[in-house]
Amino acid sequence: MDEPQDPPRPKDDREERLGLEPGDFYLSPEGYIIFTEQYHRKRGYCCGSNCRHCPFGHEAVKKVQG
Repeated sequence: MDEPQDPPRPKDDREERLGLEPGDFYLSPEGYIIFTEQYHRKRGYCCGSNCRHCPFGHEAVKKVQG
């Protein structure tokens, strides 16, 4: 008797859907997408999300008052 097989997994097309190119990101050990300096420079501005590789000095990150 044949063993049941898992259905085929869909192709991971995140890069294509998001318009990403090789070198734009890597995956953290936890599975998060980490954008590289290359990606941020192509975008051209700080998004304010406190990104790890922000080449713009985190200029749009809101400062915590306290």
